[in-house]
Amino acid sequence: MISFENDYIAGAHPQVLNRLVETNLENLSGYGADPYCESAKDKIKKACAHPEAEVELLVGGTQTNLVVISTMLHDHEGVIAAGTGHINVHEAGAIEYTGHKVLALPHTDGKLMPEVLKKYLADFYADETYPHMVFPGMVYISHPTEYGTLYTLDELTRLSELCRSYQVPLYLDGARLAYGLMSQKTDVTLPDIARLCDVFYIGGTKAGALCGEAVVFTRKNMPPHFITSIKKRGALLAKGRLVGVQFDALFTNNLYFEIGRHAIQMAEKLKMIFHQKEIPFYLESPTNQQFVIFDNAQMEKLRQQVGFSFWEKYDKDRTVVRFVTSWSTTEDDLKKLEILLSELK
Repeated sequence: MISFENDYIAGAHPQVLNRLVETNLENLSGYGADPYCESAKDKIKKACAHPEAEVELLVGGTQTNLVVISTMLHDHEGVIAAGTGHINVHEAGAIEYTGHKVLALPHTDGKLMPEVLKKYLADFYADETYPHMVFPGMVYISHPTEYGTLYTLDELTRLSELCRSYQVPLYLDGARLAYGLMSQKTDVTLPDIARLCDVFYIGGTKAGALCGEAVVFTRKNMPPHFITSIKKRGALLAKGRLVGVQFDALFTNNLYFEIGRHAIQMAEKLKMIFHQKEIPFYLESPTNQQFVIFDNAQMEKLRQQVGFSFWEKYDKDRTVVRFVTSWSTTEDDLKKLEILLSELK
């Protein structure tokens, strides 16, 4: 059995796991007050070219989104997101559970476009009844998106300018940021994101860590008593070293970026295989997620030997499925897939 189900099917990247083993018997303070957490934060600031940034380490993406959004919004505010956004679809209503509404807007290939956001904000404040409505208090985007697509530097710049003109923070979910940064089609860098976003997070769980995400506040805008707020929401890890050691390893010798580069290289080869086997694309993304269409009989046959994710029904006879590459994807995996696809005909 080979698997392209997601980018966290394997445990930790060997270099990350080695550091966890090497530091395992060290006696360290808890809750992130250890030298590895501090070292990781310093390395992240350097990679962002933003020495004044404030960094905090959390355990997972949903917890990170919940904590950041709920602590930065006022009671009367909600968060704008593309209708396909992770917080709107696949986080089980976690944001609404905190008392804040997700204000879902139309998307283009998973992206919230500047012109859509501009119209929404203008229309909101042009409505004389807006005091009775949920105020837009934050804009949420993900890079890459749920469809593996990427914002251009121009799009990100325009979103940032809009947010600043309306005085709402721009928050970027970077669960798969490694793959966005290393895409062959991107013109956005990590320092660009730090410059244009008010807050973002660097995903570890989907990029070689056992678990963990690094939140970066770029405007001296970390909410007051943020650690207390994390703990209040059940998201503070007593053994904070677990995340600190991992991010310290990920941001040593460019490992985080090498992980992203490898997954992109594997994804490009994966796309070539699909093209050669004449498997139709639903969406051919520039990152590590690829969406293809199988007829239902092909899908059922292939899933006996290959792991992949159901995405959505295309029609009554065909289904859109997702294949994902990661640090653990190998050339042998691709060769085996190629053989199995040949046998589908």
